[in-house]
Amino acid sequence: MTLRVGIIGCGYFAQFHRDAWSRLPVRVAAICDSDRAKAETAAQAFPGAQVFTDAAAMLDSAQPQLVDIVTPPGTHADLVALCAERRVPAICQKPLAPDWPTAQRIVEMAERAHATLIVHENFRFMPWFMEAERLIRDGAVGEPLDIGFRLRSGDGQGEDAYLARQPYFRTMPRFLVHETVIHLIDVFRFLFGEVAGVFARLRRLNPAIVGEDAATVLFAFADPRRQGIVDGNRLVDHPSDDPRMTNGVLLVEGTGGQLRVDGYGRLFLRPHRGEEREHAYAWENRGYGGDCVFRQCRAALAHIANGAPVPNTARAWLRNMEIEEAIYRSAEEGRFVTV
Repeated sequence: MTLRVGIIGCGYFAQFHRDAWSRLPVRVAAICDSDRAKAETAAQAFPGAQVFTDAAAMLDSAQPQLVDIVTPPGTHADLVALCAERRVPAICQKPLAPDWPTAQRIVEMAERAHATLIVHENFRFMPWFMEAERLIRDGAVGEPLDIGFRLRSGDGQGEDAYLARQPYFRTMPRFLVHETVIHLIDVFRFLFGEVAGVFARLRRLNPAIVGEDAATVLFAFADPRRQGIVDGNRLVDHPSDDPRMTNGVLLVEGTGGQLRVDGYGRLFLRPHRGEEREHAYAWENRGYGGDCVFRQCRAALAHIANGAPVPNTARAWLRNMEIEEAIYRSAEEGRFVTV
């Protein structure tokens, strides 16, 4: 039997979710958005899909077997509660909640109801990070020692920054770390292991927004020989046809050499004291971030349908937000914070 999926939210990023579900062995049975016109437009891609403006009504009438929540963070607690009450598995966009206590409550609420909850954390499913992880694991850089990511999405300048795409970005009191660096926290854990502590400096460069849009974060890992740096600034860009595809550039250094990802999704390897060469690998420039949304949805579906392991159950993902909290505390107190 084909699994019935309900999608809640028809904002900018939901288009990538809908594209992913259209290519997976499911039936999108319902679309819900507070703006009925948006929901009706989105539903046109899925013959027979019902349209709703109320999430509870969608759950009770269409009875989806899986719900994809693609809405701003402030709505997540109520929507997850509706799914948990009905024991309907849900995938919820990140950030899971606007703050740490709410995120904890959401996870505990789902666990008490024995309802599956997965956080849509798609950066680790970007093909360049997946290939980088494989190469690091296979010894391409020897013993990994340092990892750095220069986040340069280049979309944060001017009085109208973010208005056309995701206007709620402008009013988030915590922005760059909470909305974007949270992805890189997960990627760093994926590539280098558990984070043990952080030191951070945050800046607000565009006066048209409320939260920080630049950050420098030093990561200490459980392996004391390893260190990481995220250098983030949304006002400036990097060489790329689309700066938001990779959002920046990655450099991994080890005893045996270096691994580099550029703004075109290309991967380069340089052995210790040797010459750099491009490392060819297969990926498709589709959707968002090398089709990472499709890979995330496929992994979540496999987990819900047959119990396949997935790295970002809500409980597992909560560690990312715990590290996020440490970053903000570090910036506020001007000190290294152990996680």
